[in-house]
Amino acid sequence: MLRRSSTSAQVDRRAAYLFLLPWFAGLLLLTGGPILASLALSFTDFDLLTPPSFVGLDNYARMLTEDPHFLSAVRVTLIYVVLSVPLSGAFALLVAVLLNRPMRGIGIYRAAYYLPSLLGGSVAVAILWRQIFGADGLINDVLLYLGIVGPSWISTPEYAIYTLIVLHVWQFGSPMLIFLAGLKQIPAELYDAAAVDGAGRVRTFFRVTLPLLSPILFFNLVLQTVNAFKAFTPAFIISGGTGGPADSTLFYTLFIYQEGFGNFRMGYASALAWMLLLVTAAFTALAFRSARYWVHYAD
Repeated sequence: MLRRSSTSAQVDRRAAYLFLLPWFAGLLLLTGGPILASLALSFTDFDLLTPPSFVGLDNYARMLTEDPHFLSAVRVTLIYVVLSVPLSGAFALLVAVLLNRPMRGIGIYRAAYYLPSLLGGSVAVAILWRQIFGADGLINDVLLYLGIVGPSWISTPEYAIYTLIVLHVWQFGSPMLIFLAGLKQIPAELYDAAAVDGAGRVRTFFRVTLPLLSPILFFNLVLQTVNAFKAFTPAFIISGGTGGPADSTLFYTLFIYQEGFGNFRMGYASALAWMLLLVTAAFTALAFRSARYWVHYAD
């Protein structure tokens, strides 16, 4: 009987591996292979037209000491990440709390608030955003109605990056749904106990809701941070692929694209991509390191 069970388990294991084989093949050929190839290319001078030539650490030395656009891309990307991630998370949590109430037609409201996340990363919405914040766009039309002459928001270096941050905050639907799911898992008895103890809404939110939502906050923080580092489409469309004006919308991913496919410096672009990977991993590791101090689990 034991031998028959062992044979059955081996058959099931082989069947599982057989079904997983296409996924493993895709992982190795379409993900793992290009990753390793980009690591090798990061130590070469490769223009896509001639065979790569080994240059050692020259690409990394160049980005850290010689390329002013690298520093501009780092600065713009860090501003975008540091501002957009907390603002988007806070707004998503606020809307989730408001939608976590029994009201007529609540499903329609939830769908309406989630819709921007489905459309926000598309080319069409980026083009629309460029029109809204242009010199003759909707924002300036409203300001002109109030007697204020507004600038061309996307053409002014001081304001261009903030239009992209507003676009990111507008795409709060996905973290909002995650927060909403977490709110629904909080036992109602805890709120009743807080009310009996005389806690108001604000105190209940900070003493009951936020601690119990801390794992969801952590998940959204990591996910949104990684997505912010990878942002590309809005900056590419709104700036016309230049990262202008004056590198004010030069996201790091856009800089990699320019170097690899615009200037045909694929070796240098690969080195930039690996630097982005290391920085994103460092931010993620820092988040996991800090989680022990503020993330609380039920067990």
